[in-house]
Amino acid sequence: MRSVVVITGPTASGKTGQAIYTAKKLNGEVVSADSMQIYKYMDIGTAKPTESEMDGVRHHMLDVVTPDEPFNVVMYKEMAERCIRDIINRGKLPIVAGGTGLYINSLIYNIRFSETVCDESFRTRMRRLADEKGPETLHEMLKKVDPESAEKIHYNNVKRVIRALEVYEYTGKPISWHNEQSRSEPPEYRYIVFVLNMDREQLYQRIDERVDRMIEDGLVSEVESLLEKGISPDSIAMQGLGYKEIIAYLKNETTLEEAIRILKRDTRHYAKRQLTWFRSISDAVWIDGGSENLEKNTKIIQEYLETCI
Repeated sequence: MRSVVVITGPTASGKTGQAIYTAKKLNGEVVSADSMQIYKYMDIGTAKPTESEMDGVRHHMLDVVTPDEPFNVVMYKEMAERCIRDIINRGKLPIVAGGTGLYINSLIYNIRFSETVCDESFRTRMRRLADEKGPETLHEMLKKVDPESAEKIHYNNVKRVIRALEVYEYTGKPISWHNEQSRSEPPEYRYIVFVLNMDREQLYQRIDERVDRMIEDGLVSEVESLLEKGISPDSIAMQGLGYKEIIAYLKNETTLEEAIRILKRDTRHYAKRQLTWFRSISDAVWIDGGSENLEKNTKIIQEYLETCI
């Protein structure tokens, strides 16, 4: 069975740098597993690697759709698996890199999603209910029908709460049941998962520095440009971290300083949730994040690959 390397970890832990370094050393190509980097025109706020940062390493699953086009994990899995197959057929090593747990789980557990549905009218009703009565209302609804999922999904993650409610509404069974059913068939490849980790204070400092860099690099102008293109501020893409906070500033609902403070705070909270998610991957290999560990980590990854041959 051919192996696929997965490099994941919380935001700002150094996934992009590690993936590129490892790809250069081990003749690999990178497949992004980031739910925001799939959008065109959204570069600064998503920390999308530049051509210079890619350093000649081919990347896949970046700039797949425009921010006003629908995209979901089912589409991601189909497209990412095509990329992985193509990379392997060309004799190279696929390196899946990103921090979107749902995307990564879809690959490593071979979740098929075949029995799930998509109803935009239901989602619109649920989003409106969350706006009017708060996200806790939806979370309470989920607790009643799917307590297992409610325990795993934070009430502020409205998108995933709605998805879980939608699946139950139309199938009569919780999304956790569907996930277990769809995991019965093993994946086509052997996925070796490496989670980048670092001291919590160091991680938070890196998050703050990244946000400051985004502002310096022109995040406000990027959001203004998206709005000028006609992208709705209510679209799923524009609800991502780094975008909704700047939209609030541009609407004069808050100051830029306050928007930056909220963005840093919410990004730290997001990193904590990511770490919780990654701990659920029982056979994941935890390694040290940061640019000072690039060579050491690549040697660890190479050793695991050699033992799997």
